[in-house]
Amino acid sequence: MNVKELFDLKGKKAIVTGGGRGIGSFIATGLAEAGADLIIASRKIQNLEKEAKELQSLGVKVIPVKCDIESKEDIDNLVKTAVQEFGTVDILVNNAGITWGAPTLDFPLEKWDKVFNINVRGLWILTQQVAKIMKEKGGGKIINISSIFGSRGSLEIAHPAVPYNSSKAAVEILTKNLAVKLAQYKIYVNAIAPGFFHTDMMEYIFKPEMKPILDAMVGQIPLMKVGEENEIKGLALFLASKASDYVTGAVIPVDGGLGAK
Repeated sequence: MNVKELFDLKGKKAIVTGGGRGIGSFIATGLAEAGADLIIASRKIQNLEKEAKELQSLGVKVIPVKCDIESKEDIDNLVKTAVQEFGTVDILVNNAGITWGAPTLDFPLEKWDKVFNINVRGLWILTQQVAKIMKEKGGGKIINISSIFGSRGSLEIAHPAVPYNSSKAAVEILTKNLAVKLAQYKIYVNAIAPGFFHTDMMEYIFKPEMKPILDAMVGQIPLMKVGEENEIKGLALFLASKASDYVTGAVIPVDGGLGAK
């Protein structure tokens, strides 16, 4: 098969959660550029509508759907919309997630629960529903977005969000477990573990008063830079396409070499 055919997503139908900004937006753009029709979902419909207009200029169908991943009703509606509009789902990108900052020894239990409800529970509910659709159609690709913090600790001063790391570790083992369990249905399950990317979620670290911390963080990255859009959407396209048809259960870091140290 020609390389261009391996990466071609024309006719494929994808859902990208958290698709209105940041890494979700980067990935949605890459899938659209490869020809996939999309449903992009997040809590803020304004971000989605703006993103949808931009992606539609690429000649694909893009539907924005308001969805709070903490709400099963919203997830049910998201999947129902995908089936009504597209008939099926070929690709699921579980990107929606949150972090919450507070001193570790004073971290409120309700915020711990919220991080896990969105980063793990909601991801699982959506994945289970979409995997049933994929099983019936003969396969599909699921991409979970983890983090380099899914396999390490983080300094309190730079990242005072103790449940985040644990929630992403859960995403990574869920990725591996589902890859094994769903392989019989030709459903591929992989994860991307981004490092420091210039996104809305990480915007706090780019404030002037945080410059010494940012400089220290970047100084530990072998490539001496933070990640940008083009440095993640290609990997997402690989995992969504036929090019990755012998890859499942992988957690792939995109971190400028930080995890190699």
